[in-house]
Amino acid sequence: MKKRVGFALAALLVAAVALSGCSVGGSTGAASDLPRPERDPSVDMSRLSAELNVFTWTEYLPQSIIREFERVYNVRVNYDTYSSNEEMHAKLKAGASGYDIIIPEIYMIKVLRREGLLEELDHANIPNLKNIDDRFRGLDHDPELRYSVPYVWGTTGIVINTEKISPDQMTSWADLWNPEFQGRLVVPDDAREMIGIALRTEGYGVNTTDPDALARAKEKLKALKPNVKAFNSDSPKDLLLGGEVWGGVVWSGEAALVMRESDAFQFILPPEGVTMWVDNVAIPKDAPHKYTAEVFINFLLDPLVSARISAEYPYGNPNKAAMPYISAEDLA
Repeated sequence: MKKRVGFALAALLVAAVALSGCSVGGSTGAASDLPRPERDPSVDMSRLSAELNVFTWTEYLPQSIIREFERVYNVRVNYDTYSSNEEMHAKLKAGASGYDIIIPEIYMIKVLRREGLLEELDHANIPNLKNIDDRFRGLDHDPELRYSVPYVWGTTGIVINTEKISPDQMTSWADLWNPEFQGRLVVPDDAREMIGIALRTEGYGVNTTDPDALARAKEKLKALKPNVKAFNSDSPKDLLLGGEVWGGVVWSGEAALVMRESDAFQFILPPEGVTMWVDNVAIPKDAPHKYTAEVFINFLLDPLVSARISAEYPYGNPNKAAMPYISAEDLA
């Protein structure tokens, strides 16, 4: 999932800064103080459909943003969810039709492209594409952004409740296997992510295809199972804040949400290494409302809209034009 070492390292450092409460953008005001988005004059209203069908993660597109799109363009947004990239892929591959928007990770974009399951984007309908930071262009999954547009990025680390787990008890990926944490952890329902963590603890690279390494990772994950209370990629924060688990493997944005709610939590970037990921907006093949989907993507890339998204879901933001509107409070 790392495509460029320098870029991945820079992203990791920015993620660490954001989570520590330091400002990334130039604004100090709340996103609620920002002007409401207005209709893009380039949009042909006569071509818009009455509805748009979105298929994505549970906590990824703020309802406030969806309502704003509905207000501005008079389009009803129908929202369906999946809990993993694999679930989304299986549904599309099985012939599920009717979806207009999906938000896969980089590796899944490559799979969907190879299988012919994505529509090519008409850049003429997405003028705000110019707002994407150059660091997110030229990546090998879609170098010209012909099939996908970067939406958010982040890292995967460990969150602990310091009232239950002291920081010196959880300093590395290997500490997840500590028998003291039996039935106390949450991990993502993401085979690729968890295999990568197991490989790191065994001293292998996350992209290895060596059969012996993968066999060892499989056994390693079996040994972790007693410590896992829940597999949850969508909203592990509810389990953490509710006290059902003491810690676990979470996305950086989810970690930020947890730490907003309670000072008891700490986010750890294990020294064995972490993976940077990028999730991208795309349009499934044969989407019934392709033009409206492109207008929706353009709407998400509006600087004011993008800043509001960061305020609600504080992942890394690839939209350079949104940076002046994103405050330390929004990203911390």
